[in-house]
Amino acid sequence: MKRYLIIGAGAIGASLAAQFELNGIPYRLFGRGEQIRHIQAHGIRYVRPEGTRSIRLQACADRSELALTQHDRLIFTTKTQDLERACADWAWLPVPGDGPARTASGLPVLTPQNGMAAERIALRWFGQVYGASVNTPARYTELGQIVVGGDPEPGLMVVGRFPQGEDTLTAEIAADLCQAGYLAEAQPDILRWKAAKLINSVRNNALDLFEGPAGLLQAYAAELAQEAMAVFGAMGIAPARAQERRQRVPHWGIAPGCGIEPGQQSTWQSLARGASHEVDFLNGEVVLLGRLHGVATPFNQAIQQAIGQLCQPGSAQGDSQGGVQKGVCLGQVEPLFAMARELAARA
Repeated sequence: MKRYLIIGAGAIGASLAAQFELNGIPYRLFGRGEQIRHIQAHGIRYVRPEGTRSIRLQACADRSELALTQHDRLIFTTKTQDLERACADWAWLPVPGDGPARTASGLPVLTPQNGMAAERIALRWFGQVYGASVNTPARYTELGQIVVGGDPEPGLMVVGRFPQGEDTLTAEIAADLCQAGYLAEAQPDILRWKAAKLINSVRNNALDLFEGPAGLLQAYAAELAQEAMAVFGAMGIAPARAQERRQRVPHWGIAPGCGIEPGQQSTWQSLARGASHEVDFLNGEVVLLGRLHGVATPFNQAIQQAIGQLCQPGSAQGDSQGGVQKGVCLGQVEPLFAMARELAARA
């Protein structure tokens, strides 16, 4: 019997497990640290627009707690900066039975991370990689509680085989996600959908960490998005448009008063918990791709550099381990413009 192994118990992983639990889809949720121990002991408090419920999840802190099967599918829901370690931890676990997979590396994996790097990372260890572009307004800032404000469905998902194409498993994964309550569909060009999501991510996520006049913040956001679009143009990638969805979604949105606030996306949430951030794989991904394809990206470079410096030990916001003290305002937007212009002048 097929089973999904969800690796990473943050906002996306825990909410996915909750939807699987509520809709009878076989799964196991794996995680590390205090969050997974809390889930094992108490379940999660799952906050949705229609109400709040406590849900017991099938959660594991140790991979030795179950044996893999030939019918397992892995969903890596860690942040991109943690994905390489997770892939290495899982790839060579034995898979008993007479099927084609001798180790977990022979099982299909789904990578719903933001950015463009996750699929290539996973492909080093796994031969069947399926990318996913996910729009789930989810919040994890309190231990044991996940808030998901998508209404009426918890989120939108697009699934496709990496680097391109559709097959029977792509359609089956999309169908299972629909059964779990999501608006999900298969598409043959997943990189275009990941590119579209990355433009939105670089426009908003890191800039949540800065303050300043609304007009300046909007202007900086526009520069970040423009650079990402220029990079994709140089790569020959046309980001997907919303109207290309096979499913109609105009009824879907974020419910008012659901607990999902503007300016509190995944990067903000990570720093609010004192966790590591994914900026190097969002704005930093645009910087990397720009360097590879000869496109200047001074605005994305400036915000990546500013956050990197502010998160260092001894900085105003950095803690002694090089993480971030709990808090979410790292700086002002005006110095970012000056830094971006300086970087542009050097280019």
